[in-house]
Amino acid sequence: MTIITSKANNLIKNTKKLLQKKHRKASYLIEGWHLFEEARQAGAVFRHVFVLEEMAERVGDLDCVVLVSAEVLKELTDAKTPQGIVAEVALSEEVLPEKFDGKYLILEDVQDPGNVGTMIRTADAAGFDGVFLSKKSADIYNDKTLRSMQGSHFHLPIWRVDVLELLGRFQAAGHPVLATTLSKTSVDYKSLANYDSFALVMGNEGQGISAEMASQADQLVHISMPGQAESLNVAVAAGILMFSLL
Repeated sequence: MTIITSKANNLIKNTKKLLQKKHRKASYLIEGWHLFEEARQAGAVFRHVFVLEEMAERVGDLDCVVLVSAEVLKELTDAKTPQGIVAEVALSEEVLPEKFDGKYLILEDVQDPGNVGTMIRTADAAGFDGVFLSKKSADIYNDKTLRSMQGSHFHLPIWRVDVLELLGRFQAAGHPVLATTLSKTSVDYKSLANYDSFALVMGNEGQGISAEMASQADQLVHISMPGQAESLNVAVAAGILMFSLL
């Protein structure tokens, strides 16, 4: 099999564009063996799998394998030390569920990719049924988000929606919407009842949840802090709340 050694190769140039959000219309890139194995186990559709010649046997008998030099592989990832494989994965469209029974996480305008990825990974670990992201939240196919998720987006559905419109569907189904904010009407999370189905809303790192979200949520929730820190990182707070609500 021919090895691509030129960065000017058309396939390499077109694939490199996927590092930019505006070009990720039908596919995106993952880097590293862990994400590749997660994608394969999940039955993801690979468009191309770019791999170093000495590691080609590890990908098995896939018919979309492309051998590349180390210099060319570096063109396809932002990782400082690529692991020897970059795969182009086809995007799949998640259909909104007809019913909202279960435990869901809603991220309203969370902008840091690392926070978004960590919360999705935590939701996966806590056995949540899905994650909803507002349209202004970070792109889950950002390289930093993908590294933080560690493949959790292959395990549970993720939807990008108008989160305020979404609230009505939860409430119509009789499922409470719990939104995190510190106010006179918020309660400590330890006092919450046990819910079989609910939506937990985490807000923007600097601004928190929107005023509209605060007014429409069924219950405002906070984490009491006996120490002197003014606030918790949103991903840390989400982890505490998600596992407390199991």
